[in-house]
Amino acid sequence: MSIEVNSIDVQPSREALAQLDWGKGDGLLPAVVQDTDTLRVLMLGYANAASLEQTLATGHMTFFSRSKQRLWTKGESSGNVLAVTAVRIDCDNDTLLVSARPAGPTCHTGSESCFPLAPGNFLGRLDTVVREREQQRPAGSYTTSLFDGDIRRIAQKVGEEGVETALAGVVQDDDALLGESADLLFHLTVLLRARGLSLDDAVAVLAARHAG
Repeated sequence: MSIEVNSIDVQPSREALAQLDWGKGDGLLPAVVQDTDTLRVLMLGYANAASLEQTLATGHMTFFSRSKQRLWTKGESSGNVLAVTAVRIDCDNDTLLVSARPAGPTCHTGSESCFPLAPGNFLGRLDTVVREREQQRPAGSYTTSLFDGDIRRIAQKVGEEGVETALAGVVQDDDALLGESADLLFHLTVLLRARGLSLDDAVAVLAARHAG
């Protein structure tokens, strides 16, 4: 199959790559793959120098298959590629942390992750679903109806949910407050996406303020 080249946002420097300790694992480094959006661990594979080079060149995760004794690009037959967004090296220079967006189930069993109980950030998953709705506009979807309308309507919904959340915090029980908070987070996610932004962008502002 033909796989388009994907741009990687974060790549190790030449100097960092030169420090990789290939000898410790007989030419192989463990590569932990994590979902870019949800932070959920998806799988563990092994990379050699050639597979890492191919990963950085194509932007799709390529491993060295110990069973097949060859380079193996995840999804080369299924189409469930891992579009890499970042590659980071650990403090001992002998393990890779790969952030990627999966094009489908990562595990051969059909599961999203090879670690079924691995925790993840649901807000990241929600952001991904909202982005997909904005791009694909499936019929009958409430999110699609929001995107098909005026952005002022989306902003109005955020305002309404904000007021309802505030009121619930004062005069209603915890379940009501949580329900209104969930509605507010959802509509805020849609509003950000309608402006070409994401929850991650808002979180980055919070992180910058904390660091300051």
